[in-house]
Amino acid sequence: MEIFDGYSTLWLLGLAAALLATGVIAGIMAGLLGVGGGIVIVPVLYHLFTLLGIDESVRMHVAVGTSLATIIPTSIMSARAHRKRGSMDKGLLTKLMPGVIIGVIVGTILSGYLSGKVLSSIFATVALLVAINMAFKKDGFAVADQLPGTAGTSFMGLIIGGISCLMGIGGGTLSVPTLSAFRTPMHTAVGTGAALGVVISIPGTIGFLINGMDVPLRPPGSIGYVNLLGWALIVPMTMLTSGWGAALAHAIDARRLRQVFAVFLLLTSLRMFYGLLA
Repeated sequence: MEIFDGYSTLWLLGLAAALLATGVIAGIMAGLLGVGGGIVIVPVLYHLFTLLGIDESVRMHVAVGTSLATIIPTSIMSARAHRKRGSMDKGLLTKLMPGVIIGVIVGTILSGYLSGKVLSSIFATVALLVAINMAFKKDGFAVADQLPGTAGTSFMGLIIGGISCLMGIGGGTLSVPTLSAFRTPMHTAVGTGAALGVVISIPGTIGFLINGMDVPLRPPGSIGYVNLLGWALIVPMTMLTSGWGAALAHAIDARRLRQVFAVFLLLTSLRMFYGLLA
């Protein structure tokens, strides 16, 4: 196929093996910690593309676009499961959705103009904040006893949608800690966040597909900024191994686990900052 021209069979096999490993890592971490795979997939893909010599100008864009594409099937399945269990708050979703949609549109448009370094800076900064939250958040901490009014909730959705799109993550990574900070029950926050993942990933993926059309130096198997080879290999492995992660979660102390993942995010953030400053 034309999209694989210029790459040796051994190089492509190495890429495929690394993408399969990405799916395994993302699935296990998602099952263990209840976080969306995107927060794992993006940095792993970013470092993978760095090792494979993918040009810096497209490296982060393809990592984000591919991550958003992998979130589509997993978020749909997760949202359906939470809806069946009654953990999805339709009223809360209705309040958040307009802002989230606007945020995704803004994020998608911006992604076509922002450089890879800016996208990396955004990811590194938010990953650092998430790491700090996971490591030091005290049980029962809350900003307020209830969500703000319609305008405040819409603005919250705008920020969640925009940043999630630019980072290549589903809604859960930002929405769950944000909603829980306003004393939203955890199961409701998780279920609603899963639904937001659908709202974010579908238009976000379309935007990255369009923005990356005819852009040179993308990795083989890419359409726009979405790597189809990555999507085809990561999604099945993520779905397979998330159950393993969920099973392991019952055997490991949850607080210790969050701290370990916080260290992973901290190191990821620092590595990205180092790359930007080097």
